[in-house]
Amino acid sequence: MRQLLLLRHAKSSWDDPSLPDHARPLNARGRRAATAMAAAMRDLGLSPDVVLVSSARRTLQTLEAISPFADSPLIEPMDDLYLAPGPRLLELLRKSPETARSVLLIGHNPGLHDLALSLAGPAAMAGSAAVAARRMAEGFPTCSLAEFVVATPWRDLAEGGGRLVRFLVPADLPETVL
Repeated sequence: MRQLLLLRHAKSSWDDPSLPDHARPLNARGRRAATAMAAAMRDLGLSPDVVLVSSARRTLQTLEAISPFADSPLIEPMDDLYLAPGPRLLELLRKSPETARSVLLIGHNPGLHDLALSLAGPAAMAGSAAVAARRMAEGFPTCSLAEFVVATPWRDLAEGGGRLVRFLVPADLPETVL
C-alpha cells in the first residue's frame, strides 16, 4: 500500500498588489496554520518519501514551514504544478518513483481539490471516511491536508484509485490561532 498526501498551500498575502501571483508569500495566518499542520503531521507519523511542490513562493514557504520530516524526502519543486488542473496533477503523480511509499503533493486550488475528489470517487461517500469525504467535497481550504491510501502502483493511479483516510483543515487543529 502507498500513501498520498495532498496539501494545499497555506494562506498567502495580498498586501503587495504589484507582486505577480507566483511570487506571493504566506501571510502570518498562513505561517501559523502551516506550523500547526506540521505538528499534526508529525503526531500522525506522516513523513513522505517524495515531495512534489509547486514552484510558487507560497507553496515553497508552506513546505519550509512543515519541514523537517522524520526522513529526508526527495523534494522536487515543479513549475508544472503551479495552478495545474486535476488531470495534470494526476499525470504528474503517475510519474512518481515506484519505490516511493509515500508522496506529498503541495499545490493549488482548484486543481488540488478536483484531484482529491476524483481520487476519492463516489465510493468515498459511503465508506468509513464518509464524513471526511463530505467535508472535503464542500471545499479544500488553504493548508488543508487529504490523506489517501493507494493500492496500485503510482503509474496506474486513476480516478477512484484512492481511499480517503482523513481530511484535516487548520480549523480542526487546536494549535491554530486564526
